[in-house]
Amino acid sequence: MTPTRREFLKTTSAIAVGLAAARASASSPETEDGPGAASAPAPKRILILGGTGFIGPNMVRYAVERGHEVTIFTRGRSQIELPAGVERLVGDRNDDHTALEGRTWDVVLDNNARDYRWVQKSTELLKDAASHYLFVSSISAYALEGFGWDYKDRVLMEPIVGEDYKRISPPEGWADGDDADYGLMKSLSEDIVHAAFPGRTAVVRPGLIVGPGDPTDRFTYWPVRIDEGGEVLAPGNPQHANQIIDQRDLTEWIVRMAENATTGDFNGVGPDRRLTMGEMLEDIGTVASNPFELTWIPEDFLEQHEVRPWSDLPAWIPGDALMFVAYQKSVDAGLTFRSLAQTSRDVLEWDKGRPAAERADRRFGWSREREREVLDAWHAAKP
Repeated sequence: MTPTRREFLKTTSAIAVGLAAARASASSPETEDGPGAASAPAPKRILILGGTGFIGPNMVRYAVERGHEVTIFTRGRSQIELPAGVERLVGDRNDDHTALEGRTWDVVLDNNARDYRWVQKSTELLKDAASHYLFVSSISAYALEGFGWDYKDRVLMEPIVGEDYKRISPPEGWADGDDADYGLMKSLSEDIVHAAFPGRTAVVRPGLIVGPGDPTDRFTYWPVRIDEGGEVLAPGNPQHANQIIDQRDLTEWIVRMAENATTGDFNGVGPDRRLTMGEMLEDIGTVASNPFELTWIPEDFLEQHEVRPWSDLPAWIPGDALMFVAYQKSVDAGLTFRSLAQTSRDVLEWDKGRPAAERADRRFGWSREREREVLDAWHAAKP
């Protein structure tokens, strides 16, 4: 079954390529460490719960480069290469925290909590062992209804969802210890962290995290498809708002928040402006190797032909409020962004180095044959 937005996190005119390139060149300076890099403050002892998944390695690398002493806690199954000097503790967030007992750190970065019961255990153990706890949640914690085609005609010009928007609550009859879906898992976890570390917590709610290393293809589909060239089906109204964040921008910001002992709730989304679907595809196109043409097809036609937002055409859910949430508080707290062109270029380079079998069996995005079928139907239906 195709994963839904909440299970993973839980996106006819376009901006000219020349304008996109100019916008990219005018963005934040891009150093090897990415935008926003600055002199690190006094070194801290950082415990990362996780550290070897999609967002972990760059978080570890960046923290080490800025002079921090880094310990990771994982099940020890990944052999991913990490910088020298990183301490690896082995255990299991379900039932084995022995390696953490009797230790202290300055800050905990919890970036892999998929279960609120993991957070119950880690915060109980670490609430007196660290002064600051930073929890990576998700915008899927917000209590919003509607998915797919429900809001296809709504073009959001301002965010509906801010950091104080209502979050998902347990359903009637739910009891502590029961299972929960992804959004509720994150919402419960946030409450647990705030209760265990009152006034000492930062909660980051990312949206769609993209960039090199992402195995889901939820964004990767677009750089790969546009790079192939030819006629590319572009979905719906190009003015629909969209948000993505490069995992390197997210993780480096999180490390800087740890350095500054930042507290509060933040949406980990980007960029620092209203991004449209049209701008996103055109920006990606600035790094394409082959000539391409975007053919924009209206939502009504796509719906009639049973095209599925988010899965057939990833990073796109027309009019969905979670494709455009408030971002200013995060920017004010130091979140900065690489250009979309750089992210796209790095994603393409990474993707071309993936195993052929993995590239042939992508988790999101439809086949080229299915795309051609819908394009042909559109051309045949036009007057």
